[in-house]
Amino acid sequence: MAVTHEAMLEQAEQTSSWLRWTAREIIWALLVAAGSLYAGLFYSASMDGYETAILAGSALALIAWGRYWSPVRPLSIVVTVLVLLALWRYGDDYGLRQRDFWLKYFLESQAAFMWMSTLYVLATVTYFVALFSRSVFIGKTATVLTWSATVLGLTGLLVRWRESYLLGADIGHIPVSNLYEVFILFALITALLYLFYEDRHRTRAMGGFVLLAISGAVAFLLWYTFDRQAYHIQPLIPALQSYWMKIHVPANFIGYGAFALAAMLGVAYLLRQRAEARHPDGLLATVLPPLALLDDVMYKAIALGFAAFTIATILGALWAAEAWGGYWSWDPKETWALIVWLNYAAWLHLRLSKGLRGAPMAWWAVIGLFVTLFAFLGVNMFLSGLHSYGTL
Repeated sequence: MAVTHEAMLEQAEQTSSWLRWTAREIIWALLVAAGSLYAGLFYSASMDGYETAILAGSALALIAWGRYWSPVRPLSIVVTVLVLLALWRYGDDYGLRQRDFWLKYFLESQAAFMWMSTLYVLATVTYFVALFSRSVFIGKTATVLTWSATVLGLTGLLVRWRESYLLGADIGHIPVSNLYEVFILFALITALLYLFYEDRHRTRAMGGFVLLAISGAVAFLLWYTFDRQAYHIQPLIPALQSYWMKIHVPANFIGYGAFALAAMLGVAYLLRQRAEARHPDGLLATVLPPLALLDDVMYKAIALGFAAFTIATILGALWAAEAWGGYWSWDPKETWALIVWLNYAAWLHLRLSKGLRGAPMAWWAVIGLFVTLFAFLGVNMFLSGLHSYGTL
């Protein structure tokens, strides 16, 4: 009974804490509300009722996110300043991206993405150097590089959104419509998820492993950019001309990013466990993240990813009903989305109901990423269906 009473008191305290607003939080909420109101008024001619609702919902979500995790506030402010600077430099002339110094080398979307890619790769190397050298300074440098890459990537995506409208009102769209854009989105979401757990657990030991997945996405992105010239902004095909895309795709990639993070922590778990078994006092066994930490963050990441992926799947069904007249058609993409969902549902079920953890669950998280990767890319490459517009 005492435990129940203490739990109730703790819950009441958490609720009370959430209801209390600091001066900084009030200012933050007012800034987000003012910015959203300005955007709604300035771009009202290009927005319908659904998009206005999405804007309002996004503003509320950003306010809540900024209260829950304070680094979101300076991140949002810096990105906003850079985006506004880019929009000011552009004016209404898309051709300035090749003539204006700041646009050409820093703020034009493609330039920002190249900086983002470079910084993520540098951050990956720096995290591993910090891990094995046990240098606090190098670790902080890796964190700064990751934050800087994320700022530039977010800036690039928002600037690209405006660039698409500068090319023509009929071309303009949110930049989550093709593999080039969503790989950038994947890198950014995975980085933000990692930075959250780094901040919460006050450790950088996981950084190199998670950033490896992001560097892999960067490698694909660079190949896709230079070999396929995929960075060009293209008009939306009819199937993607829907407000559903604005909420379905980001929710999907929160799931993908969380699953990737969990898989890379699964790799770290397996390495740490093997190192402890062979050389308990060896370098790997002492510098790699503790097993308990890896297990806990891996579980939390999969739980978050599963929730986001569930929402994305429901939104996708609603979109399908509007576009094709049915919620489910057993299209290859839909079928593999179901396989991904069942895979992580089973993982969470065994974790929560049976208490399974350790190496088997780590292996499962790693294999689960390959299942997810096939659902994301493999279906587009090897199978055809209603979602075949995302081919390589």
